[in-house]
Amino acid sequence: MKLVRVKEFFGTQIKIIMSHKFGIFGALIILFFCVVGLLAPIIAPHQPWDTLRDANGKLAIMRAPSAEFLMGTTAMGRDIFTQMLYATRTTVLIGLVSGLISIMIGANLGLWSGYYGGRMDEILMRFTDIIYGMPFLPFLIVLISLFGRSLWFVIIAICCIVWRTSARVIRAQTLAIKQRQFILAGKARGCSDLRIIYGHIMPNIMPLLLLYTAFNIAWSVLAEAGASFLGFGDPDNLSWGGMLYNLWISGKIRTAWWWFAPPAICIVLLVSALVFVSRAYEEEANPRLKQR
Repeated sequence: MKLVRVKEFFGTQIKIIMSHKFGIFGALIILFFCVVGLLAPIIAPHQPWDTLRDANGKLAIMRAPSAEFLMGTTAMGRDIFTQMLYATRTTVLIGLVSGLISIMIGANLGLWSGYYGGRMDEILMRFTDIIYGMPFLPFLIVLISLFGRSLWFVIIAICCIVWRTSARVIRAQTLAIKQRQFILAGKARGCSDLRIIYGHIMPNIMPLLLLYTAFNIAWSVLAEAGASFLGFGDPDNLSWGGMLYNLWISGKIRTAWWWFAPPAICIVLLVSALVFVSRAYEEEANPRLKQR
């Protein structure tokens, strides 16, 4: 029975995305980056930190794209194509993990706050207000100062900040849904609060949840890129922002267009793809948009 429900759920999501042409385009881009991230060790022709030599035995430093080096090389003679493959894995991992954890936090806080109201609503929303006043980069700097530069501390910092907007929106939607007749009927029949919250209210706000999941993943990708570009990323795990940081400290940012363009274009593509997918869910959550 559960397997049937899972199939129905994913079938519904595919139909929602397929009904929107930009949603299809965005989903294909996201799938492409996920596949590239998974297959990076297999596809990559070199190791990301190897200093390479050309066919003549000379160090391949600052080489423009060619048949030998598809995307050129860095100031340290490292293959940019290889680094892009491994950086895709890191960026997609951070985006997915941070986005999914943050929507879980925001969804649960929004559901509990909107459903129970009263003192719990007041406490959770005032806590959310405090998080709104907490800037991301200073918070990340404090974490790094205490524990060092790490991929997981970047994820923790993103998760601690990103959930706040989704929590407020889901709370507002829960406040409206909990007054409907089917919720009141469930209470009258003796349904538990957990069953009403997760069995009746949550399915009715699923398009909204998936909409903000896409937003949270997009924000996480941008936050990680910004943090890594400023030198706060994990030095042992390449990301697109980390590649731009390495370009900046090399002093070649004005001349090495082949080093700058791939990570910059990929950041724009992935974030745009997530926005396109979120547009499909936005129309599902608000059918009036389809009439335009």
